[in-house]
Amino acid sequence: MMKEFNVVIEKDVDGYFVASIPNLKGCHTQAKSLDVLMERIQEAAELCLEFENEENSNLEFIGIQRILVNV
Repeated sequence: MMKEFNVVIEKDVDGYFVASIPNLKGCHTQAKSLDVLMERIQEAAELCLEFENEENSNLEFIGIQRILVNV
């Protein structure tokens, strides 16, 4: 069975790409290149799915919202 997930990709101050899957709690990884990052997040997703509980599988990714906060 195949499942489709959205992957959030960011770049940190050291130049590393960071990927996470919002629907899979704790599923994230990093790499210096996007190609390696996508390989790693695929592996991370497979591992996270082994430990996924039924409650998380019912969540649907809606989007990401940016907010402003006074500091």
